[in-house]
Amino acid sequence: MTVKDNIYARPLEQISGFRFDEKVARVFSDMIARSVPGYKEILQGISLLTAYHVQPNSHCYDLGSSLGAASLAMSQGINKSNVHIFAIDNSPAMIRESKKYLKEIIHPVHLICADFRDVKITRASVVVLNFTLQFIAPESRQTVLQQIFKGMLPGGLLIISEKIIFENSEEQAFQEALHLAFKKAHGYSNLEISQKRNALENVLIPETFAAHQTRLQRIGFRKCFQWYQNFNFISMVAIK
Repeated sequence: MTVKDNIYARPLEQISGFRFDEKVARVFSDMIARSVPGYKEILQGISLLTAYHVQPNSHCYDLGSSLGAASLAMSQGINKSNVHIFAIDNSPAMIRESKKYLKEIIHPVHLICADFRDVKITRASVVVLNFTLQFIAPESRQTVLQQIFKGMLPGGLLIISEKIIFENSEEQAFQEALHLAFKKAHGYSNLEISQKRNALENVLIPETFAAHQTRLQRIGFRKCFQWYQNFNFISMVAIK
């Protein structure tokens, strides 16, 4: 049963930086569905993209896996033999909750509680960073992606979903207003929205799509496309 997110429903004397702790893990399924427009469609896309790009005798990675939703989506798309899925998250609470979430999955997932930057990526045909990169310091993102690139097979697919910002200030304001309306339409109050925004400040740092694309091309990915957008949330693919 999905537990309703009410973490920021009451006034807080002090708002600390957002963390994927026990409180968040317990309500995360509800939180992300009510906060990220198009989340369900992105997961469906991950399944379809996996079916198209997964290679036999390879590995699939869900980096910053939270409850393992992207792992589940990948498992539904795997149509090749001897493929292993690795779901990696540094939050013990998330890993515990993901065991419940993935308990009936047909294709087994290897759950690893660790910082994925400390885990060597090998023989990867599909790698997913589903709203993960935005929580890594911008100056470290190229190094992180370079390590992933090294562990990917030729033709391997990297899927990155992110909240983004726009170069045009009018478009930025327009998309932010739509996202605000989305959250209100899903039951979040002005207090909840404000307090969570404060918690995420300097924790979630978005970039433009152009910045992502330039970085991926610099690393060596031969193709980079945006395949999905809903307001100020996008998903992109990069092919090695």
